[in-house]
Amino acid sequence: MGIQYLGLSEISGPLIFLDQVDDVHYEEMVELRLDNGEKRLGRVVQLEGKRAVIQVFEGTNGISLTNVKTLFTGKAMELPLSKELLGRVFNGSGQPIDGLGDLYAEKSMDINGSPLNPVSRVYPRNYINTGVSSIDALTTLIRGQKLPIFSGSGMPHNELAVQLVKQAKISEGDGKNFGIVFAAMGVKNDVADYFRRSFEEAGVMDKVVMFINLSNDPIIERTLTPRCALTAAEYLAYEHDMHILVILTDITSYCEALREFSSSKGEIPGRKGYPGYLYSDLASLYERAGIIQGAKGSVTQIPILTMPNDDITHPIPDLTGYITEGQIVLDRSLNQMGVYPPVGILPSLSRLMKDGIGEGYTRKDHSALSNQLFAAYAKVQDARSLASVIGEDELSDTDKQYMSFGALFEEHFLNQGFQEDRSIQTTLDLGWDLLSVLPREELDRVDDEVLDEFYNHEKAVKRFSVKQPEIIKELAGNEA
Repeated sequence: MGIQYLGLSEISGPLIFLDQVDDVHYEEMVELRLDNGEKRLGRVVQLEGKRAVIQVFEGTNGISLTNVKTLFTGKAMELPLSKELLGRVFNGSGQPIDGLGDLYAEKSMDINGSPLNPVSRVYPRNYINTGVSSIDALTTLIRGQKLPIFSGSGMPHNELAVQLVKQAKISEGDGKNFGIVFAAMGVKNDVADYFRRSFEEAGVMDKVVMFINLSNDPIIERTLTPRCALTAAEYLAYEHDMHILVILTDITSYCEALREFSSSKGEIPGRKGYPGYLYSDLASLYERAGIIQGAKGSVTQIPILTMPNDDITHPIPDLTGYITEGQIVLDRSLNQMGVYPPVGILPSLSRLMKDGIGEGYTRKDHSALSNQLFAAYAKVQDARSLASVIGEDELSDTDKQYMSFGALFEEHFLNQGFQEDRSIQTTLDLGWDLLSVLPREELDRVDDEVLDEFYNHEKAVKRFSVKQPEIIKELAGNEA
């Protein structure tokens, strides 16, 4: 039985203050009962001696200092859970909003998760096939990994998120034990409708759990949304042996809600006004990805964040990069060229891909192909920089070939239709066809044995001759 108090000490924005409270705990759930019979929920967000600060989910409008009854429930916020989560749509605090009624819960779990012994973690191996060549080949998503997408305002990260939900699958079997938890934070109504409609039209809604926090919803709900999503993911992964991919968009909206929340509590700000505990708060989300010893399921995360002013040194991408195992960076110049998805290859990386690709996972040549594509595209950038200074006509024959390779690579490999789902075999074969445009002696990151099997200059010339006749002419001249 919780303790009930009558009256409040102070109201400040979305916060209420209550003095002389006993046996109250941080993050404890609170129920407010107003004079008119209305009930509102809140959560203890700060304790100072016997003074409790409570954030009210629905706001403090209409709340009186004198006649409000405050009931401390004695427990933290819990999310009702069952296998029926799949195919359902919830708001940011876990309430159903799809018109299908309440969830019949098998159990409830604290949204903050359970403490995890680091020794019980299993090193992530094996990959998740996204169907996107630039990700699967060069920044492979490993099962149990946390791999963020760094985007910017106006970039097609929402479209990429939808494509990942539609196409992502695990490598073996038919994917019946694979599911996706999708959480959108601070999105407008039209964006929320776009996500939901896209999943339904693609016929994947039965494997998706959606949590939607709208931009006009309370900010406290926005800070709860990713925790509710991760709690649902952990339940499906560790209770029902599913492999769960969690997509969180947009982490920047979450952090801005955290900044506003911190400011309302009067906390001393850190970098750019964000709270000093932003790093540990983000870590409390990202570190919930992984594989636990003895569990058959896994939790993989793709947090999506928009970098303010495309600044990768901004506190949000900066701290995210410290915690996660790589990043996928969307490039604005590629986006302006019409390349979709505009993945910037050189600043992107997946730190765990080396142990989740190759023979037994993807294909034995995957690692060599990835290294050579990175190296070749880096030389493309060098050649383009040189051409901007001396002009393209003054470049050496080799540099001109790299310029041609770069154009083909962006057109055929990076550029991919929104509806196009490429298998890992298709992606790797396409990569070799593109590398085969270059002279064999330029492929210095690959063993001769692998080149003997996969390098085929004649096939590359034939494949790309229709759209790039000038390149083929140039190559033919060099061969002669």
